[in-house]
Amino acid sequence: MSKRILVCGGAGFIGSQYIRALLKKKYKIFNLDLLTYAASLKNLLDFKKEKNYEFFKGDIGDKKKIKFILEKFKPDFIINFAAETHVDRSIDNPNIFIKTNILGVYNLLVNSLEYWNKIKKKKKRFKFIQISTDEVYGSVEKGSSIESSNIIPNSPYAASKSSADHLVFSFYKTYNFPAIIVRSSNNYGPYQFPEKLIPLIILNALENKNLPIYGNGKHMRNWIHVEDNVEALKKILIKGKIGNIYNVGGDEEINNIVLVKKICKILDKIKPRENKEKYESLIRFVIDRPGHDKRYSLNSNKIKKKFKWKPKIDIDTGLKLTINWYLNNKNWWEPIKKYKYKGERLGKNK
Repeated sequence: MSKRILVCGGAGFIGSQYIRALLKKKYKIFNLDLLTYAASLKNLLDFKKEKNYEFFKGDIGDKKKIKFILEKFKPDFIINFAAETHVDRSIDNPNIFIKTNILGVYNLLVNSLEYWNKIKKKKKRFKFIQISTDEVYGSVEKGSSIESSNIIPNSPYAASKSSADHLVFSFYKTYNFPAIIVRSSNNYGPYQFPEKLIPLIILNALENKNLPIYGNGKHMRNWIHVEDNVEALKKILIKGKIGNIYNVGGDEEINNIVLVKKICKILDKIKPRENKEKYESLIRFVIDRPGHDKRYSLNSNKIKKKFKWKPKIDIDTGLKLTINWYLNNKNWWEPIKKYKYKGERLGKNK
């Protein structure tokens, strides 16, 4: 019998990629998503008619809907991607981050615990997987964060995600609820909403707009292509041990100015500007955002050793793939730039 998986937040960037990968394995997927600004049914067009796939619009904070879905679909696994994720927006409006990332997760946990206590045959194989972020560790001055490193969030977004992590772990410790936490580093790839750095730079460059870089551009990040992240999540779904935390990061650290220059050089080759100038001439350093963490760095040795996983797509290859995707999918991003997000600066803390 096919395993039944409830994916919360499956119309977003990572969630939709995850569903796409799971459907190839013939799982039965129920996708719950509120379809907020960064989610889109366009992310799901290639599999919306799959017989093993069903979509339901709803909020993880809606008790009645969550209860109804659990009773109707009877999942073997729940994977929660649903979250507000953009740090800059959390600076401008922390309220929605508290509502979704903390209270929403709490509601999902309470109802999932009640459901888990009722099921019998499926009880032993049931898992609840909470998708978190490397940002909960805060800025890492030296070395890399391991799963037991201190949690020191520095933005409202990171604080909301770390709060959710604590709630999930407390349900495991207090109620023996079969939960797992996954902390991924910065993802990039197709279908990423253009407020995030890599698609923002790509699309601004294609529109001959300035390429904004916060502060001095030396903020260091650990990047992972979304396909590599999804492969790790697939392994955790099957092999992940209850009560464990897993870091999932790329093998390459790179600062923002070097990253942006890499994007510019790739575009110079495959999509030269009409005026023959280099894309780097569009780079502009702008005022840094408040509380901007200088460096994130994940140690992913645990999942590498236990599950024989490692990222396969290096940053140069991944950037080329991503740039080509945005070049070939204007019908996806042009309506977003026109109606949802025009590239305006967020997170100024006015």
